[in-house]
Amino acid sequence: TRQPSTNNYQPKNMQTKIVLLIISAAIVALALVLFQYYFKSKKRGNLKIILSFLRFLSIFGLFLLLINPKFIKKEYTLEKTNLVILTDNSTSVEGSKNEIASILEKINSNETVANRFKIKQYNFGASLEESYALDYKAKHTNITKALSSIKDIYAYTNTAMLLLTDGNQTIGEDYEFYSNSLNYPIFPIVLGDTTKYEDVRIGQVNVNKYAFLKNKYPIETYAVYEGKGSITATVNIAVDEKNVYRENINLSSENNTKRIHTLLAAKSVGVKHIKVSITPLDNERNTINNQKNIAINVTHPDIGALKKSIEQNEQRSVTIMKPNVQSKDLEDMDIFILYRPDRSFTTIYKYIEQKRTSLFTITGAKTDWSFINKNRKQYKIEDGYPTQEVFGVVNPSFSKFDISDFSMDEFPPLESNAGTIDINEGETLIQMKIQGRTLQSPMLVALDDTNIKEVVLFGENIWKWRVQSYRNNQNFENFDNLIGKLMLYLSTSKAKNRLNVDYKSVYQGSNGAKITAAYFDEAFIFDPNASIVLKLNGKENGFSNETPMLVKGSFYEADLRNIPAGEYTFSITVKNKNRSKTGVFTILDFDVEKQFLSTDYKKLNQLATDTGGQIYFPSEIDGFLENIISNKQFVPVQKSKENVVPLIDFWILFGIITTALIVEWSIRKYNGLT
Repeated sequence: TRQPSTNNYQPKNMQTKIVLLIISAAIVALALVLFQYYFKSKKRGNLKIILSFLRFLSIFGLFLLLINPKFIKKEYTLEKTNLVILTDNSTSVEGSKNEIASILEKINSNETVANRFKIKQYNFGASLEESYALDYKAKHTNITKALSSIKDIYAYTNTAMLLLTDGNQTIGEDYEFYSNSLNYPIFPIVLGDTTKYEDVRIGQVNVNKYAFLKNKYPIETYAVYEGKGSITATVNIAVDEKNVYRENINLSSENNTKRIHTLLAAKSVGVKHIKVSITPLDNERNTINNQKNIAINVTHPDIGALKKSIEQNEQRSVTIMKPNVQSKDLEDMDIFILYRPDRSFTTIYKYIEQKRTSLFTITGAKTDWSFINKNRKQYKIEDGYPTQEVFGVVNPSFSKFDISDFSMDEFPPLESNAGTIDINEGETLIQMKIQGRTLQSPMLVALDDTNIKEVVLFGENIWKWRVQSYRNNQNFENFDNLIGKLMLYLSTSKAKNRLNVDYKSVYQGSNGAKITAAYFDEAFIFDPNASIVLKLNGKENGFSNETPMLVKGSFYEADLRNIPAGEYTFSITVKNKNRSKTGVFTILDFDVEKQFLSTDYKKLNQLATDTGGQIYFPSEIDGFLENIISNKQFVPVQKSKENVVPLIDFWILFGIITTALIVEWSIRKYNGLT
C-alpha cells in the first residue's frame, strides 16, 4: 500500500560540472555566431539578428546533445502493513456472530488502525472468499487452505493476520503442521466455549457404498470419549429405524476409543438408511455428535456384478430402473437387460417390440415362464420343474463371435427351474450340465432374429462366475471379456445415448453434492448451447425445485449444496429435444461442524506461537489493537525509488536544431545570401 508520492530532483554526480559545461557550450556557440555574422560580415539590420539567433540555437543544441545532461528523479512512498482479517464462516461459529460483529466494528472504526494499516477482510469455509458478508452457512472448515491462499496473495509484503475462529477444522491438512511455512504473524481470536466438557460421541463410521441382497455387509464404527472418568455406554445400530445391533462398551480417559465391528444382513433391495448412535452421558451438553446417519445401496448381486463388468469399458454406462418406469425414460437405451422378468415388465416388452431394441434376458428360480412364453416367440420353456443347480459347459462350435479365450474351469452352478427349452432360431454359447450329464438345453444362447437381437441366460447367481474368475486368475478379465463381447454383439446403431447423467445415489450432506450431465448433438459432438433443466421433488419433505444446469467445460452441472436433507426423485430434460433422464438420490442430514462443542484453544495457541503472534479472546480486542498499534514491526515504511531522466528530451532538442537550420537556410536563400 502506497501513500501519494513526493518527488525530488537532484543533479547526477557533479552538478557544478554539468552547469559549467552548459555555460561553456553557450559561450562557444555565441562566439561562433558573433564571428560568423558580426566579425566576418559588416552588414547590419534586423535580418542579421534573426539569423544569428537561429544559428545560436542550432549550435547550442548540438553541444547539449553532446553533453547529454541527466538528473535523478526520486519518488518517495509510504507503505502500510497489511492487516488481514480472516473470519470463520462455518456453522460452528454461528453462536459467536454478535461477538464477531462487535470485533469488526471496533477495528473498522479505529482511525489510528486505519492510518497505519491497510485493512483487508476475508472469510472462509471449505475455501477462501474475499467478502465482507458473513452468513455462517459453510458446512466445512479448511483453515490450512485459507492460510495458504493468504500466503500466496501477500507473499512479499509486510502482513499481520487476525484470525477469528473456533479452531475446529473438518477437512484439509492440519494447520498445526502448516504454521512453520508462514511468513507473517497470526493473532487468533478464540471464538466459542473454551471449557472442556465431558463428552461421548460416534466417531468415524466405515461402510461400503453397495451391498448384495441376502449377503452380509460389514459396518465399522468408533466410539470416542473425552473426559477424566470412566463410563459405560450402549452403541445401537438401526436400519430404516429398526434396531439390528446393540453393544455395551466401557470407556475411560486412558482407553477413550472403542472399535465396534459387526456384519448386517441385506434383506431387501434399495437404499437403506443406517443410524449409528451411542447413549448420551448425564447432563451432556452436545448430543448432536452422539449419532451418525449413513446409507448403503442394497442390490441383487447379479445386477451389481453385471454393472461392474459392463462399466469396465468406460464408454458404457448402466442405469438401474424398476419395470414401472415411464416409456419416455427409455428413449436413449441401447440395450435392455431384463432380470427375472415377470408381469410387471409388460410395458417394457411392448416398448422393446415397438422400438426393436436389443435385450439380454436373465431368468431365475422364480421366473414366471407362462409370462415369458407369452411375450417371447423365439423360445418356449416348459414349466413346473423344481429348482436345481445347473452347471455350464462352453460350446466350442459357437460361431457368432470368438469365445476361444473364455474358460469355465471350476465355475460354480447357477440355479434354474427351467424345463425343456425349445429354441426356434439361435446358437448356444453355453450348454446345461446337470448331475454330470451335458444336456442339449442351452444355458446361454444367442437368438437369431432379423428384428431384435437377444441373449438369454437360463439361470441366476451369475455373480458367482465373476468371483470364480478372480479366484482363478487374480482378475476379472475372463468373465468381463465375455460380458463385453455379449454387449458388443447386442449393440445396434438404431439408438444412441445422447444424454448421459452422472450422480451418486447417496450424498453425505448437501455440501459438495452435485449432478452432472453431458448432451451431444446428432453428430455426437458435445452441445454447449442446449437448455437443460433439472427438476427435483422431495419424497417426504415436500421440497420442489426447478433449475437450469450450467455449462462447466465439457458437461453441465447442477449444484445441490443448498438442498435440504431427504430422499429425492429428479428428472433432467433437454428443452425442445424430447430427451430426458430420471433418477433417485438421498441427501443425509449430516453437518460435521455441529460435532464440536469446545474450541481448539491449544492448537490456536500453538499457531500463534509458531508464527510470532499472540492469542486473544473476544473481550481482549482492545488489547490486540493496542499491541499492533505500538508494535514497531508494523510501522509504515517510507521507501524511495530513483529514476534517471534526461534534462531535455532528445527528439524535442533534435527537432529544435533541425527547425532552426531549415528556417535559417530558407531566409538566407530568400534574401540571396550565401
